[in-house]
Amino acid sequence: MFTIPDMKSYAVRPEGSRGRKLSETESATRTLFQRDRDRVIHSSAFRRLKPKTQVFVAHEGAAYRTRLTHSLEVSQVARSLCRNLGLCEDLGEALALAHDLGHPPFGHAGEDALNAVMEPYGGFDHNEQTFRILTILENRYAAFDGLNLTWETLEGIAKHNGPLSGPNRVKNKVVPVTIAAFDAEFSLDLDQFSSAEAQAAAIADDIAYNNHDIDDGLRAGLFAIEDISEVPLVGRIFAEMRAEYSSLEETRLVHESIRRLMSHMIDDVLAESKCRLEALNPATTSDIRSASQSVVGFSDVMQRHDADLRAFLFERMYRHYRVNRMTSKARRIVSDLFGLFLAEPECMPTEWRMEPGAFDITTTARQVADYIAGMTDRFAGQEHNRLFDVYTRP
Repeated sequence: MFTIPDMKSYAVRPEGSRGRKLSETESATRTLFQRDRDRVIHSSAFRRLKPKTQVFVAHEGAAYRTRLTHSLEVSQVARSLCRNLGLCEDLGEALALAHDLGHPPFGHAGEDALNAVMEPYGGFDHNEQTFRILTILENRYAAFDGLNLTWETLEGIAKHNGPLSGPNRVKNKVVPVTIAAFDAEFSLDLDQFSSAEAQAAAIADDIAYNNHDIDDGLRAGLFAIEDISEVPLVGRIFAEMRAEYSSLEETRLVHESIRRLMSHMIDDVLAESKCRLEALNPATTSDIRSASQSVVGFSDVMQRHDADLRAFLFERMYRHYRVNRMTSKARRIVSDLFGLFLAEPECMPTEWRMEPGAFDITTTARQVADYIAGMTDRFAGQEHNRLFDVYTRP
């Protein structure tokens, strides 16, 4: 019988939290991180993940992943990693559920398009947009803008890919404006690594999207089992499954193989992370943050397997002509909407308008980007029709 291990001394404990930027009376029935998780789940941005593209747009079929289902899968993996490493499961879950809130419509195609048109005004990055949502854009609470999450949750989001300054900063990464402004008022220690819980949520993101992209790519017919079997680790697992279940129908073969691949990756992270933790011998969360490398991650061997899989998916899935056609349309929709709203901001809904002359062009551009980034795929298409098709009612 599996038992939940006790939390380690270096795990983040809610009673040791650095708190919230704006102090609140805390819940009598939930920990701080459970409250963070619940605020994320009840946010407007979280609900809008349901019809947002992961790779395939919603009308291509209900069986494909969306940003919402991806976030739920990341949450499951993050919880498992945290539980088995003796970390704070509630914090890992909150981070996993929040990590993709800032993605615009149409997946990476939408983000690339929005970044291109925003280049003169500071660019666009979905991780910064997530931070904007959590600290500024959600406007449901009476006492504050954003969700007023704990320091630990915001730190994990800001440093989702690693430190943003100092010797270990992510290569070629500059501190986004929104995060820099927040850090000036409520320091996030951007030169240090994030908590082990945040690192677990980040690697869970990699595990989830690699594996579900295999599933979605096979389901869509973008490549076949024989093609993906060219990737060494994936091919070995499919071969093992065929040997064990020679007459298994393809749908079950795919599901079982991907399930085993995910388990293999999770087991690798657990084994590698335990080795790193043993070598570091941390006593507190501060030891984790001030380490010279992350403490949760793949082994060198699995990193190579992961790179091989990413290369295959990039070539055979993300650059497939069917996906390219969708991304081409997505770029046009996002670019057209941005150009029109920047030139004529009065065409945006009333709640998104600003007083004429109240802000400079950069502020207006960021407001337009905020509006577009919050759209679902379907709504972005409908807005494009309303604004550019003379036969569609505005």
